[in-house]
Amino acid sequence: MSVAAILPSRNEPSTIAAVTAAVDAALGDDRAVIVHADSSDTPDTAERFSATPTRARKICLTGLVRGKGAQILAAARHPRMTAAETVLIADTDTRNPDPAVYRALLDRVRGGAALAIADYPRHWDEANLTNHLARPLIAAATGHDVPQPLAGDLALTREALAAALRAADALEAGMAACVDGYGIDTFLLLRAATCGPLASVRLDEPKQHARSFPHLPAIYREAVPVLLHLTAAGTLPPALSGRGPALYRPQDRVLEPGRLQAMLTALDGLARPRPGYDENPWPLPAANAWHAVNSGTPAADAARQLWPHYLDRVRDWLTSGQHATTRQRAERLAAAHARLYTALTPAGAP
Repeated sequence: MSVAAILPSRNEPSTIAAVTAAVDAALGDDRAVIVHADSSDTPDTAERFSATPTRARKICLTGLVRGKGAQILAAARHPRMTAAETVLIADTDTRNPDPAVYRALLDRVRGGAALAIADYPRHWDEANLTNHLARPLIAAATGHDVPQPLAGDLALTREALAAALRAADALEAGMAACVDGYGIDTFLLLRAATCGPLASVRLDEPKQHARSFPHLPAIYREAVPVLLHLTAAGTLPPALSGRGPALYRPQDRVLEPGRLQAMLTALDGLARPRPGYDENPWPLPAANAWHAVNSGTPAADAARQLWPHYLDRVRDWLTSGQHATTRQRAERLAAAHARLYTALTPAGAP
């Protein structure tokens, strides 16, 4: 067997059949294996996976501990995975799964990348953790500017996956719990980067998927400690001089006033706006959190201290972004991206 796929899911019976069929079409190999790692509350999702016709052999793991990372790692440790040279991980929240996307990811890995990840544009009000923190911090601290580092669709080599499993086994309990959750995306990306180049597969249409905003506290709580922990361990990349601005692609759309107000109300319920926000504007709080971890502060503590500042950033972005053009939004994200690099360098960019 040269290729395998992992489908982590929880309560996604409406999408699992379509994703399974698209993944199978991309694999195109009756020797391949698709592992469904399920932690759903009911058997519906697993039953739909099992009922979907495929060329590849299907393995359904049920009753798993909840958590995206725990599901992916459980599937990766399955004995049938050891023979796979290339492993595809597909987001089962996807409403418009496309075999061509999965094939492109596999092809980039077969072409020499340690990991290939989808780069699809996101609507301007989405991907807040990606655009405001994950992408610029990874780029500034490691030199890997990956447009969608938290994308759920990716492929990686057997060596990269094995390196991630070894690293996961060595984590202390608190960080392991984060990696068992939404921290898995950053973890796989930056572990794979130690094995070879990273590649992004550019796509032109926004991905249709379930909204992540309602899960913002859990995503932040599990992803950001991993992000701070792994980026703080490295050496800063070369200066940004001579490079063009980072390319951001916030897709335009009009938000209904009621939906925008509901999002702002939800943010206020998590933490009230702080006075004096402009005295320490974003991304300086993110840089401070990174420096704190480098100075010995536990990553989880630094993430908690950053949380209200991050909420202020998202609140400010949603409030001002509704009146901005697509170009203005992209320019503002690129400017913050560059400012974070400067803020991470003790005397500014050398």
